Amino acid sequence: MVSFEEYSARDARLIILRGLSVETDGTLNETLLTMLLRTFGHNRSRDYVRTQIRKMEELGAVTVTEAGSVLIPSITRAGLDHVERRSIIEGIARPSPEV
Repeated sequence: MVSFEEYSARDARLIILRGLSVETDGTLNETLLTMLLRTFGHNRSRDYVRTQIRKMEELGAVTVTEAGSVLIPSITRAGLDHVERRSIIEGIARPSPEV
């Protein structure tokens, strides 16, 4: 059974991926992603968001560019396939079917 903290982190990762997937260039910086997560009830620190970005990089869902001290993740094909339900990345919540 997954702990609440892990469940919450997986949900945050999915929210981040969905946010990236709707951007024309598939990127957002960590500050904008922190604001996005807050709109979905994840009121977390910037360090928490950075940790989730790095975890998604390990999972192959994003690539990361550093601009000074700011992380800028870009969604990968694998990340987009997960959001669009063509494949599954363990460690990221599964998207629900679009109605």
